[in-house]
Amino acid sequence: MKMKKIALACGVVMLGASAQSFAEVSMNIGATSNYIWRGVTQTGDDAAISGGLDWESAMGLYAGTWVSNVSGGYELDLYGGYAGEVGEFGYNAGLIYYAYDEDADADFAELLFDASWNVLSGGIYYTVSADNNDAEGDLYYYFGLDFDLPQDFAIGGVIGRYDFDAGGDYTHYQVDLSKSAGDFGDVTLSLSDTDMDAGLDEDVRFFVSWSKGF
Repeated sequence: MKMKKIALACGVVMLGASAQSFAEVSMNIGATSNYIWRGVTQTGDDAAISGGLDWESAMGLYAGTWVSNVSGGYELDLYGGYAGEVGEFGYNAGLIYYAYDEDADADFAELLFDASWNVLSGGIYYTVSADNNDAEGDLYYYFGLDFDLPQDFAIGGVIGRYDFDAGGDYTHYQVDLSKSAGDFGDVTLSLSDTDMDAGLDEDVRFFVSWSKGF
């Protein structure tokens, strides 16, 4: 679910006879000039290609998987949860597991809760288990704004904070300008920065991404 995991629901599989008992299966593919996650490059500032498969029931239950190349190997995410809406208020509660092939101590799992209302969004992610025990108890939370613009453009921004149980906390900022190209997918131009100390990952980064759902 990184890079915002833009997964547009297109292909639909109907399970059951009534409109009240269906499930939707969708796929997504994407490419980016730099895989940035929570303000930090996952590819050493190189490009990444990704793809995912998602299942969602009419009752709000969902499950999925997503994979991308990262520095030295790949990342595989497995996730599931429950999402729904009450009027303009949307919510999502779930669990996500991140698996990496290049480092046996890198895998970890997070409990998550996201909420949205009108143009506002926010969420909190808590690390419940990790191969590296120092990562257990890490906390990430964010606040975002998204606005639709004319001509199928949209603009959004996010401020996120990563609090590590072992120290080294940081805040990151990102602004995204996206354009829907219809059947050709969506293109997003992004600007990302952090307040990390010099010598870590403090550089301002500009990158472009493309995604399409099926």
